[in-house]
Amino acid sequence: MELITQIAISGILSVALSIIAYRLRMLTLTGALASLIVGYTVGVFGSVQWLILLVIFTSAGLAATRMDLTSKSELGLQEGNFGERTHKNVLGVGIPACVFAILYGVLHSAFGGTYDLALTIAFISTLAVAASDTVASELGIRDRRVWLITTFERVKRGTNGGVSVLGTVSSVVASAFTGGIGYLIIVGGIDVYIFVPILMGIIGNIVDSLLGATLEERGRISKYTNNCISGLVGGMLGLLIILFV
Repeated sequence: MELITQIAISGILSVALSIIAYRLRMLTLTGALASLIVGYTVGVFGSVQWLILLVIFTSAGLAATRMDLTSKSELGLQEGNFGERTHKNVLGVGIPACVFAILYGVLHSAFGGTYDLALTIAFISTLAVAASDTVASELGIRDRRVWLITTFERVKRGTNGGVSVLGTVSSVVASAFTGGIGYLIIVGGIDVYIFVPILMGIIGNIVDSLLGATLEERGRISKYTNNCISGLVGGMLGLLIILFV
């Protein structure tokens, strides 16, 4: 695809997604603007296929946020007033994706396709981490039996670092779906490498829970920083596996 076409399509898709999400009250105005920036960056430096995967993940994540909103509101765990997400939510999961998209664009220009597969898997891994964490949080809240990941003591729903059976199973399914679909969309086939982003999504979600139970619970980092770190860890591990294993 010619660069000018890629730029145009990326702009159209990014603007359309941001406007629709804002009009449906899934994103605040700042969230929509952040979504536009993230989407455009991924589409231009990565590819339109990368952007399509990002759109699929974003749509699924926003839909999960809206599920059972009444119960979340009663527990004080909903996003915003209507489940809408702000720029902090968007950038928390979007920055890792942008980092690997930019690296992909720069290194592809400098070295051709040498690092394309590794960086593609790193990108998919960041989305698998985000999907895994989002679904674990949004669906896991329905499970009343929650344990702290560091000590396994029973804690109330919504506790930072709390894990449940429903949340864990949901996170694995979300990681498998995002990692698998992402690999098929971008790489265009099935081989052993498809398991890397799936596994990174699961590991990244565990990292998120561990950071939640420690640094986030102590106020050292916010949940948005936690999301960003977890995504970067998942993406970097995926990258290193492809390069050195």
